[in-house]
Amino acid sequence: METRLLDPPADAGDRHLSYRVPPHNEEAEQALLGAILVNNKAYEKVGEFLRPEHFFFPENQKIFRACATLVDRGQVANPITLKSYFEQDADIREIGGTEYLARLAAAIVTVPNAEDYGRIIHESYLRRQLIEVGEEMVNTAYKHELDISAGDQIEEAEKKLFELASFGDVRGDFIPFERALAAAINTAEAAFRRSSHVTGVTTGLRDIDIKLGGLHPSDLLILAGRPSMGKTALATNIAFNSAKAWMTSGGKEGAPVGFFSLEMSAEQLAMRILADQAEVSGDKIRRGEIAASDFPKFVEASQYLSRVPFFVDDTPALSISAVRTRCRRLKRTQGLGLIVVDYLQLLRGSGSARSEQNRVQEISEITRGLKAIAKELDVPVLALSQLSRSVEQREDKRPQLSDLRESGSIEQDADVVMFVFREQYYLERAEPSRRPDESDDKYNDRYQRWQERLGQVHNTAEVIIGKQRHGPVGTVRLYFDGNFTRFGDLDTHHSNYDD
Repeated sequence: METRLLDPPADAGDRHLSYRVPPHNEEAEQALLGAILVNNKAYEKVGEFLRPEHFFFPENQKIFRACATLVDRGQVANPITLKSYFEQDADIREIGGTEYLARLAAAIVTVPNAEDYGRIIHESYLRRQLIEVGEEMVNTAYKHELDISAGDQIEEAEKKLFELASFGDVRGDFIPFERALAAAINTAEAAFRRSSHVTGVTTGLRDIDIKLGGLHPSDLLILAGRPSMGKTALATNIAFNSAKAWMTSGGKEGAPVGFFSLEMSAEQLAMRILADQAEVSGDKIRRGEIAASDFPKFVEASQYLSRVPFFVDDTPALSISAVRTRCRRLKRTQGLGLIVVDYLQLLRGSGSARSEQNRVQEISEITRGLKAIAKELDVPVLALSQLSRSVEQREDKRPQLSDLRESGSIEQDADVVMFVFREQYYLERAEPSRRPDESDDKYNDRYQRWQERLGQVHNTAEVIIGKQRHGPVGTVRLYFDGNFTRFGDLDTHHSNYDD
């Protein structure tokens, strides 16, 4: 693009002093404004990502804002239509008044490269913001405030840098449907070539994979349940199965996993997985009731587990911005294909205050943040969630979408909502007792029906898919072994089960 640069105003010499001036490009600002004044179509090339505050000089900010206002209204923005806006403006009058607008327009020969000038202006703005963030970091670090730890300062700096990075990403735009269609066909072809025939990350559980097609990139999946239902155990099994599949298949199946364990320590989580793989009861391990013959199993299992791409972060009370930063870092350094969060109510939003009034808003921010992480990193995010106590008040304890605790945004933002339910847990606590006026026959009959039902659901669990954006809802029955906190496929012959 050819331009004839304007001579700087006579009274603007202080702009060119020898001290360090924040990054800016006066020529680019003038060239872009001139292009817009000559041909308003130039605004369409920059209007999506450029804002008035991105300009360095206040007078240029005002001119761009006025041009944007007129163009958005469907009116023409040129030196004539803008004259009435700036006749009384002190900043514009100081640099030559409306004559400055005419000089901007007259300096332009062609306008096809307006977008390039817009990106130069945007880049300079981001550099100024980086300087501001850096200065604030330095000043805050020098204060030595007792109520703000160094870790809090680092987290706040990471949050601001990520917000700046997100704000500075101007790559989003429409893509041809042909390109999206080609990506869909490639996904289907990859699923066809896999032995599991799933399009997403395998869970290692055949019937869940069939129902969901695996865990799909950019999806937010919620796994909810009441305490003692086994949601942490199921999430751990899915995560480890995925990481193991990645290692054994040479990267063709599964995915490297980042596991945020906000409730359990990394050691406790490792103990669960070790007990499962060594097939030694975790309860016995905790009580020290293990035989000498069990230790070779531990050694063999630990050598195998140490090669699995499974990464655990057990930092308590993480903020959603910290989760985002750590996931980006893990994907860059080790690779990342699945994120698990146990559980989302233990995350923090960006605000410091945590009251009952803003808790719903905080949960909404967290779920939106998790969905944004899934889309940005193009990986599935599996987040565990608590359920409200209303489940316990019903005769049928199977959870529903309305039981999700604290916020309807969990249901709205999620692509898949699953509930884990073990009827055995409730039946064991509902053993029939003899009523005062009940005969032996009636009591025995009632007790026998209870025993029969308990036998039917013994060591089984249900995963209820209450919402699935890409497919059907329904129920998947699984095998559950409480000794090893292990979920598995219920039947070896893949017989029919209730949907």
